[in-house]
Amino acid sequence: MSGIYIHIPFCKQACHYCNFHFSTSLHYREALVQAIAKETAFSAAADFIEREPVQTVYFGGGTPSLLPAADIDLLLNEIRKHYPVTADAEITLEANPDDLVADKLETWKRSGVNRLSIGVQSFFEPDLLWMNRAHNAAQAAGGLELAVQYFDNITIDLIYGVPGLTNERWKQNVDTALKAGIPHLSCYALTVEPQTPLDKMVRKHIREDVNGELQSEQFLLLMDWLQHAGYEHYEISNFAKPGFRSRHNSAYWKGVPYYGFGPAAHSFNGTLRRWNVAHNQQYIRAIHSGHIPYEEEVLTPAQRQNEYVMIALRTSEGIALAPLDGPARQQLLKQAGIYRERGWLTIDDARIRLTNEGKLFADGIAADLFVN
Repeated sequence: MSGIYIHIPFCKQACHYCNFHFSTSLHYREALVQAIAKETAFSAAADFIEREPVQTVYFGGGTPSLLPAADIDLLLNEIRKHYPVTADAEITLEANPDDLVADKLETWKRSGVNRLSIGVQSFFEPDLLWMNRAHNAAQAAGGLELAVQYFDNITIDLIYGVPGLTNERWKQNVDTALKAGIPHLSCYALTVEPQTPLDKMVRKHIREDVNGELQSEQFLLLMDWLQHAGYEHYEISNFAKPGFRSRHNSAYWKGVPYYGFGPAAHSFNGTLRRWNVAHNQQYIRAIHSGHIPYEEEVLTPAQRQNEYVMIALRTSEGIALAPLDGPARQQLLKQAGIYRERGWLTIDDARIRLTNEGKLFADGIAADLFVN
């Protein structure tokens, strides 16, 4: 199997914390959609990934819901024309609450979209203003109410650790999603990424920096609330009712090959990683001149193992020891033993898994388990 990711690099405005590639100008929208359609054909004619059934398609960004619904339909038709998309493929579209209107929802569903990922982030006005989100609290609630009338498979994004977000308000955010019957939640700690507007404002003391202790507290509370609500904590930031895990993201975490189309999109075939130029006009010009503008790297065995450790440790399945060779396994077990003594991970059933407390330190633990 394989997956397809389509990067739509447009947003109404720049969220202060975001470090993804996007533009707030839609001037090149039509040309870019046509370029992505051409890239799907170029990639299909190449042999980067062995031709296998495509079981997931994911429209990310940026804000794919900004596009006219006809653009999504066009791109899905192009993908089906060139790739063997299975009849039961999971087709996800990221959307902002302010873009959720009946005619778009209807058209997306007719086109084959069967899963929505809604960027709510918070149901409270002060948080949305602090983050510089394009929607307001009323649109967050109203968009969700409308979306559940058209889709059963919905995930929403929520952010915790925002300065000013109390534990009580954090619980209200989570409870609002639970009361709406949302079967999947992606919950992220606010991160001050380098070179973002938030980073610059924090350094100039215009915005308060994040409080690590508060973030840890809110993450521990989140895990407890969602466990009692019947959600599987199947990846550090992702919680799902049984049967509603993200098939697309789960494939990433298992190392399944995938195509990436659009500016800044990544592709992976198991040993080779490619990434397209993160510049809309350069991407369009290159595609229309007949080639895909990408760079690439061949991953060494050590890089592949370290990526596996980093990703697998974040999942509920953890790191499987069986696929690792003898010396690598012994080195991993030696380092993991330090964290087992602290109560941050367990080693059983030939797997290494994080405990809830260990999940607070996941990235640091993973880095310490890397091979040199």
